[in-house]
Amino acid sequence: MAFLEISGLRKRFGAVEILKGIDLELEKGGFLVLVGPSGCGKSTLLNTIAGLESITEGQIRVDGRTIDDLHPSKRDIAMVFQSYALYPNMTVAGNIAFGMEMRGVPADERKKAIDKVAKVLQIGHLLDRKPSQLSGGQRQRVAMGRALVRDPKLFLFDEPLSNLDAKLRVDMRIEIKRLHAATGTSIVYVTHDQIEAMTLATKIAVMRDGEVQQFGTPAEIYNNPANLFVADFMGSPAMNLLTATVGNNGTGLHVSLARPNAEPLNLPLPQANALSTYVGKQVVFGIRPEALTDPDGADRNARALAEGDCLIEVVEPAGSDTFAVTKLGGKEAVARLRADIHIVAGQTARLAFNLDKAVYFDPETHRRIV
Repeated sequence: MAFLEISGLRKRFGAVEILKGIDLELEKGGFLVLVGPSGCGKSTLLNTIAGLESITEGQIRVDGRTIDDLHPSKRDIAMVFQSYALYPNMTVAGNIAFGMEMRGVPADERKKAIDKVAKVLQIGHLLDRKPSQLSGGQRQRVAMGRALVRDPKLFLFDEPLSNLDAKLRVDMRIEIKRLHAATGTSIVYVTHDQIEAMTLATKIAVMRDGEVQQFGTPAEIYNNPANLFVADFMGSPAMNLLTATVGNNGTGLHVSLARPNAEPLNLPLPQANALSTYVGKQVVFGIRPEALTDPDGADRNARALAEGDCLIEVVEPAGSDTFAVTKLGGKEAVARLRADIHIVAGQTARLAFNLDKAVYFDPETHRRIV
């Protein structure tokens, strides 16, 4: 039995349906990330789990217990908010202990709990400070400490890193991952940042317009996107999604990609059977930038490598990699090349396509073909 079960969950505000039949499960100790663009319903879903929003239909179960009609205080759930929500007139220790004090926990037990949490979060030296004396990252740790000290069954995080600068977000991401590994807690985490989703999650639910577009492990979401939205949303740089035509030259199927001022580039199809019904039709050919590279940098374990000459329009050195932009299938395509490669914008370069990693979508339904 799953630790968190969400079944057929719907939420309406008047005639407007915000959540449209959500089904999700999370194992005990798992880390579920709800990711999607602004307005997709992810925070509303989190609030229904917390009890801050009622549900219209469906069921939510935690550790085998239905919590739909329980008051938030009875759900044994702790929530970390985007705004931290710290009491400015209290010290760090006071903020962490406040909930325990309200529940009548004896002072010596509160002290032990504070010290334990402070050690885990490395904030022992901050316990006598006020929130105004803390940095953004330190405030976030205090907010996490206030949730941790309760030892709840489930933690909810609502975009906790969105107020931090880029470097601090990376640092806090590592802290949250370390915290999860150390405590084995079950977490549901909301973000619009797909990098956060990929690095933190054991399971990801990609949401759009109140619906789950795909639910799976980070590897499944990244390597096997269910539709064009997931393929485009997950990944940085994003997957190249190129218009291609399926052809048959008598020796097998291929996809044909238009090139500016050159003959189309034909790439042989290793997945011949799945696309056989699309001969003469267009498909969307999807390939990640790391699967489109220079021949010397290509994966030597790939079973299906194809090469072609492409006009390079832009070169972007990025330290550990070099990114090159070319035009294929009428769209810009990004290739991820070796850092030390010599490549010049305005010239033609040989690129290698790892077709083991390619995916294909129906341009009308937007669903994955293979």
